[in-house]
Amino acid sequence: MAASDSYKYMSGFGNEFSSEALPNALPKGQNNPQVCPYGLYAEQLQGSAFTAPRETNKRTWFYRIRPSVVHKPFKRIEQGYLTNKFNEWYPNPNQLRWLPFSLPAPGDQKDFVQGLCTVCGAGDPCSRNGVGVHVYLCNSSMKNKAFYNSDGDLLIVPQQGALDITTEFGKIHVDPNEICVIQQGIRFSVDVSGPSRGYVLEVFNDHFQLPNLGPIGANGLANPRDFLTPVASFEDRTVAEGYSIVSKFQGVLFSATQDHTPFDVVAWHGNYAPYKYNLDNFVVVNSVSVDHLDPSIFTVLTCPSTKPGVAVADFVIFPPRWSVQEHTFRPPYYHRNCMSEFMGLIYGRYEAKEEGFLPGGGSLHSMMTPHGPDAAAFQKASSAKKLGPERVADGTMAFMFESSFSLAVTRWAEETCGRLDHSYFTVWQPVASHFDPEWKPESKQTDGNDRSRTNGSKLSEQEAQITQGSYSF
Repeated sequence: MAASDSYKYMSGFGNEFSSEALPNALPKGQNNPQVCPYGLYAEQLQGSAFTAPRETNKRTWFYRIRPSVVHKPFKRIEQGYLTNKFNEWYPNPNQLRWLPFSLPAPGDQKDFVQGLCTVCGAGDPCSRNGVGVHVYLCNSSMKNKAFYNSDGDLLIVPQQGALDITTEFGKIHVDPNEICVIQQGIRFSVDVSGPSRGYVLEVFNDHFQLPNLGPIGANGLANPRDFLTPVASFEDRTVAEGYSIVSKFQGVLFSATQDHTPFDVVAWHGNYAPYKYNLDNFVVVNSVSVDHLDPSIFTVLTCPSTKPGVAVADFVIFPPRWSVQEHTFRPPYYHRNCMSEFMGLIYGRYEAKEEGFLPGGGSLHSMMTPHGPDAAAFQKASSAKKLGPERVADGTMAFMFESSFSLAVTRWAEETCGRLDHSYFTVWQPVASHFDPEWKPESKQTDGNDRSRTNGSKLSEQEAQITQGSYSF
């Protein structure tokens, strides 16, 4: 039996949960009795202001062997390429694409925290306003070491290698094609079984929530029952050589030592808890008549801003699905966006473009930077003779971090990592003019679902050299 099979979860999104690893460890009828069961300490973790409205108030009560205040002073430590200082490098408005980010060499042992590298971001954790996009590149487990983020919530997207995550709430196993969210202040430790790579979206403003469904109705997209929160599981262990507690505070890493594990919570109850989600459970909706709908229909989680309808960040996926639109250019259209779009690929070939956008890599189309299909993708989609139902993205899972912030690229992402694809712009260079001033409506071929190029327009010589297209947003 795999170790992950022994992990137990509770189902639901944002529920009021309660869990105890020992019977009757939760106090009855109150949160903070004079003496807690089993001689435990009561400790509250608050994820919102005390006075926040009930529907947005987030808090959890822990009943633990020792309170988390028992540690030595924090001291600043080396933080590698992890940063929340997004104005220390030059802006770059170009379309950017990265080859798969390099994993550590076998002799270079890095754990999850040491392997965090910042690709881009905006804002400031001190003012609780902004986002960060990071990758983790690691090959060793966190031994006698825990991490928590004082600055915001973390949405973790594994791409290579499973993560076994121990939290104060219990244990979570996260495979590629699953995600997990670990909110601000929650302590966790990550074990890996080999080279591991993935993506991290950090939000400073608020917490992730399910998007409103509006006219979709009661069901669809990510259903609440498919989110899983761990059950209580505790350790009672002292560490002679010291246990490290690493905190990211105002974008800087600090470490404190203590003589015991922080994962000593015997019972807990509340609605502020980490969770995971399997992307295969997403219920796709799309047009069944005409036109290519906006990527918002693929939103799994959103962190809303104070401006109605505008997100600090959305987590969007492009899963396997049917495409059935008639009389429609089916790939994403050419567009310029007031949002920033960072894309990653978990597995597969993104819309049949194997040589460019690869698993473990990424792309960034910045605010108002134009992008869309290349010449071959345009020609293939606009000259298809019969638009019947077709499967899209089988064997593939791509995702997007979309933000209303204008994301600044770090020096590590543009220069140091050495994975920036400087030829990315060339995929659009063969796009040619097909303007025909003599075009007449009657020259357009229409036959049911047929949609073909008017007046026999042909690909240019440059276009013909490209045989595969990019359907990237």
